[in-house]
Amino acid sequence: MTTTIDSAQKLHLVFGGQLESLDGVNFREVKDLDIVGIYPDYASAQSAWKAKAQSTVDSAETRYFIVHLHRLLEP
Repeated sequence: MTTTIDSAQKLHLVFGGQLESLDGVNFREVKDLDIVGIYPDYASAQSAWKAKAQSTVDSAETRYFIVHLHRLLEP
């Protein structure tokens, strides 16, 4: 079994939740974070992020983010 990273795969995590305030990125309850999913490329992650962000447009304190997991996995 090899442990090489496929350079074509660029994993992205989409998650979000309610912030303590609009001035920062501290979440009210970390245990309540909404983990939307892990996506194989930025375009599909952005699509998922956009859908979740638009579904919570009435809640100003709820924010969703895209994390570039592939950057954390690179040596």
